[in-house]
Amino acid sequence: MPDETSSPVATPMPSRFGIGVNVLLQVVLSIAICLGINYLSFHSYGRWDLSPSGGFTLSSSTQNYLRKVSKEVEITVLISRGSKFYGEVQSLVEEYRRNGKGLIKVEFVDPSRDLERAEQIKVENKITLQTSGLLVKANKGLRFLPENDLVVQGPGMDADHPTLDFRGEDAVTSAIVGLMEGAQRKFYFISGKGARAEAGTGDVVETLRELGRQQNFDVQPLNLGEVSAIPTDANGVLFVGPKYDLSDREVGIVKSYWTQKRAALLFLLDPAAETPRLESFLREVGVMPRGDRVLYAESTSAGARKEFSVQAAFSKQSPITRPVQDATTTLAGQTQSLELAADEGKLRELGLDVKPLMTASPRYWGERSYLDDLPVAGEGDTKPPVYLAASVERGAVQDERLRVDSARLVVVGNATLLDAQTRVPVNQDFLAGSVNWMLNRERLIGITPKRKHQYRVQLTDRQRELVFWITTLLAPAVVLGIGFSVWAKRRAL
Repeated sequence: MPDETSSPVATPMPSRFGIGVNVLLQVVLSIAICLGINYLSFHSYGRWDLSPSGGFTLSSSTQNYLRKVSKEVEITVLISRGSKFYGEVQSLVEEYRRNGKGLIKVEFVDPSRDLERAEQIKVENKITLQTSGLLVKANKGLRFLPENDLVVQGPGMDADHPTLDFRGEDAVTSAIVGLMEGAQRKFYFISGKGARAEAGTGDVVETLRELGRQQNFDVQPLNLGEVSAIPTDANGVLFVGPKYDLSDREVGIVKSYWTQKRAALLFLLDPAAETPRLESFLREVGVMPRGDRVLYAESTSAGARKEFSVQAAFSKQSPITRPVQDATTTLAGQTQSLELAADEGKLRELGLDVKPLMTASPRYWGERSYLDDLPVAGEGDTKPPVYLAASVERGAVQDERLRVDSARLVVVGNATLLDAQTRVPVNQDFLAGSVNWMLNRERLIGITPKRKHQYRVQLTDRQRELVFWITTLLAPAVVLGIGFSVWAKRRAL
């Protein structure tokens, strides 16, 4: 009988060719997947700035402006890699390149290493490169930003308590805007009135010019007694702490200028000055200086104490102060309060829009008898809210497209905002915002310096001892134990 037991069917072995094709397909698919993942990760990715101050993200103002840039911009970083600001600068310019729609080109050149390229840049652009910095080129023009112009040093800075603000974005964006605009704007500061900008305070003039370099305008003195009208090339006029009053003729010149479209006036008032004609003009536009002193007074065990340095907050009603609306500031020296016109019907008839910009903390008041040892808020004094700064716009309309034809004015009841000894970054931001608002450049308002924080970890003796034993004994012992267990397991196999 035939053996019905069936023998197993032998499975044919794959040919060497088939194995090769299979391996080749796997390799090709692996490479394709790897390339596809890299391509998608390069073109489609998310970024999160987890730094406390948002120091690695451009402000919305800069991002909105870069979306409208239509010409190529070249940024050359001429800073040594050993500079303490190199990391911030590198991150900053990479953000410009990323948001520039391919129109912003960035090049890094280390002047201490790439000497040939640095010399080539000097010859091509006719610059000396006496210091490191950023070279910005656009619209057939160029601007060099020294490294020191990229930071703001706070008062009282020392090695143990550095207070540095990185204002690279403000400087670079202002440079790009200035190059795109072409002609430099011009501001005149009024001289011949004993103003702080001329009374032996060259630092005030230098601060004005530094602000001008940042915001693309030139600053020149102007004596109203020598002219019959504000020059036609003036984009704005600055009154920085005048001590002496204007004559009737000079007030007429200022009034005539204010009636023009796009007029821009900035007043930093000295409370100790007697300027009734100038104050009369300000009353006509809705801002009335009260001639008092904003202060806080109390009786202590050591006697009466008066505090003239005013703690203040910024308003949320104006585009000037919107970027710093959550910040507080201190006005040094003496400050007078401002009364703002409340008759909306009259203001509307005159086409004026008056808004507060800065308000003193509630514990301060405007005191007329400020020379008393212990003044007390009484009748005739200014009770909270005490306004310290205000803006006026003539010809304001709701349609933003028509706002370029409005005249704008800013008044501050303190003349020390530009003093180098008392200047603080937030006040500099406020002045920069005021200038840009006066020039109808709201798109530049909101670029504030990034605060560079330093953090210290305070450890007790017990905590330092614990860290020592963990790093020198426990951690190596754990690694050694894991290695021994792996070795023992392999020996048992």
